[in-house]
Amino acid sequence: MTNKQAVTVLGGGSFGTAIASIAADNQFPVTQWMRDEALAQDINTKRRNTRYLPDYEINANVQATTDVVEAVSGADIIFVAIPSKAFASVVDQVADKLRPDQIMISTAKGIQEDGFLLMSEILKTHTPSQHVGVLSGPNLAKEIAQKQMTATVVASEDQLTRESIQQVLGCEYFRVYASNDLFGVELGGALKNIYAIAAGMASALGVGENTKSMLITRSLAEMSRFAVSMGANPMTFLGLAGVGDLIVTCMSPLSRNFRVGYALGQGKSLDDAVAELGQVAEGVNTIRLVRNKAVEMQVYMPLACGLYEVLFNQMPVEKVIRGLMTGEQSTDVEFVLPRN
Repeated sequence: MTNKQAVTVLGGGSFGTAIASIAADNQFPVTQWMRDEALAQDINTKRRNTRYLPDYEINANVQATTDVVEAVSGADIIFVAIPSKAFASVVDQVADKLRPDQIMISTAKGIQEDGFLLMSEILKTHTPSQHVGVLSGPNLAKEIAQKQMTATVVASEDQLTRESIQQVLGCEYFRVYASNDLFGVELGGALKNIYAIAAGMASALGVGENTKSMLITRSLAEMSRFAVSMGANPMTFLGLAGVGDLIVTCMSPLSRNFRVGYALGQGKSLDDAVAELGQVAEGVNTIRLVRNKAVEMQVYMPLACGLYEVLFNQMPVEKVIRGLMTGEQSTDVEFVLPRN
C-alpha cells in the first residue's frame, strides 16, 4: 500500500462511489469527499453509500470525509465526480491547495453554461494541474457496483495521465481504453444525455424497433456533427465514448436521462419528471445549452432543437419523432459523403 498512489474522489454520488470502490479494490488508498456528514459516516462505518448505492459494500480502503482540503492535499490522482452545475465551485474551493503534478480527471458528463465550457477546460483554467483528463463511456454506476464487465475511456493529451488511470482503474471487470481526443470523448459523454431523453420519450410512446434504431443512429450523426464543429475527431464517436455510451443510455431504464424522457413521454411535466428521478439528469440543461450553441454556430440538429421545444415550449412529444420523417434527407455518414 505504501507505494501506491493516493486517490481522491470528489463527490458522493453513485458514479463517484463506484470509481472509489474500483480503485480501492485495486489496493489504492482512496479518500472520498462529500458534503453530507451522515453519508460520510455511513460509508466509514456501514461500508455503504446508503443514499445512492445502498445494496453494495464499499471496500475498506475507501475513507470518506467532509473536509475537501484534507481530501485533496495528499492526493496524487483526483477524480472530480461533481455535476456540471457545481463543478467549478467545488474545484475553486481547493484550487490554491492543488499542485501541478496532481492528475485531475473529470467524470462529469455536462457543460457549464457560462462560456459553454467543458469540465476539462475548467480544470485547465481553474487549477495548476499539468495532467488533466476525462473519463467517459457506457458506465452505469449500479452495474459497475455489481462488478459486471464494463469498459470506459480515459482521454488526455498527456500519456502519463492516460497510463496512470489505466493502472488505477483497470481490473478484471473494468477495462480502461485510452484516447487523446479530449474534446471528442468529453462531448460524447455530454451530448448523449440529450438523446437518452428522446429515447425515453419514444419508449414511453411505444414506438417500434425500427424507429428506435433510426433514432439512435441519427442521434449519433447529430452528436458527431456538433462535436466536429467544436474541434473533435469524428472517429471518436465510433468508440465507447460515442456509440457505446449512446447505446446504453438510450436503451437502459437505469439511465437517469432515459427515465426523465420516459416520464415526459407519459405526459408528466418536466418538473415532475426531474423530481421523480431524485438525482441530477445532466441532459435537461445540456439540451438548452447545445440547442442555443447549434443555432449560434448554424449546426443542423433537428433532434436537439425538437427536444428543446418539448421541454421548454411545451411542443407535443409526438412531433419530435415525426419531425425525423419530414426533415432534410441528406447523406447518411457525412464524413464519408459530405452534406450538400
